[in-house]
Amino acid sequence: MKLNMAEEEDYMSDSFINVQEDIRPGLPMLRQIREARRKEEKQQEANLKNRQKTLKEEEQERRDIGLKNALGCENKGFALLQKMGYKSGQALGKSGGGIVEPIPLNIKTGKSGIGHEASLKRKAEEKLESYRKKIHMKNQAEEKAAEQFRMRLKNKQDEVKLEGDLRRSQRACQQLDVQKNIQVPREAWYWLRLEEETEEDEEEKEQDEDEYKSEDLSVLEKLQILTSYLREEHLYCIWCGTAYEDKEDLSSNCPGPTSAAHD
Repeated sequence: MKLNMAEEEDYMSDSFINVQEDIRPGLPMLRQIREARRKEEKQQEANLKNRQKTLKEEEQERRDIGLKNALGCENKGFALLQKMGYKSGQALGKSGGGIVEPIPLNIKTGKSGIGHEASLKRKAEEKLESYRKKIHMKNQAEEKAAEQFRMRLKNKQDEVKLEGDLRRSQRACQQLDVQKNIQVPREAWYWLRLEEETEEDEEEKEQDEDEYKSEDLSVLEKLQILTSYLREEHLYCIWCGTAYEDKEDLSSNCPGPTSAAHD
C-alpha cells in the first residue's frame, strides 16, 4: 500500500507543475509569430552577405583604395617630379612654400546641376532669416501692445487720482469758504454739488448743469486752478492737509503746489 502511494505522482510537486503544457489563450500564435520573425531576420542577413555590390559601390571602393595609397614611381607625373628634385612629403614650389597634401577630390554623385546645393543653402538661409524677422516683428508688436496697455492703465490710474484730488479740493474749498462766510463759490465747480436738492432749486440746478456742460476745462486744469485758489485765499494745501499761518509759512514748509512734489 505504501509502495503504491510512493509510485503515485505528487500533483503539488514542482516536477509535475513544470511539465504541464502552457495552454494560455493565444500563446501558440505568439510562438508562430516569433519563429517567423527569426526566419525573416536570418534571411535578411543571408541576403546582405550574398548580395552583389552595385557598380557605383564598386567604383567608390576602388576610388577610396586609390586615394589612400600614395603615388609610386610607376606614375609618370610623380616620376617627372622626382627628376626635378621633388621628394615624397616635401612641399611644392621652388622655395618649398606650396601645399604638401594634394587638393581633395570632391566627386559629385547626384543628378542635380552645378551650383544647385549652393542655391538650396542660400534659400534655406533666406528662409531662416525671414523666419527670424517675423519672430522679431512679432516680439516687437507684443512688446508695443504691452507698453500701450501699461500706458493706458497708468493714464487711467492717473485720471482716477486726479479726480480724487479734485474732489478733495472741492470739499476743502467748500468748508473753508463757509468758515469765511462765503456763501457762493467763485466758480460753480469750486464746490462739490449736493446729491439731494429741494424742488425750489430745480431751476438753479438746470442752470448749473448748463454751466457744467459748457466747461472746457480738463480735470487737471481744474485741479491746478482750485489748488492755487486754496493756497492764495486760504493758505491751504490738500496734499499736506494743513492750513498754514501765512504765505512765508506755506512756502517754507509745503514741498510744492503739485502732487508730485509731495511724493
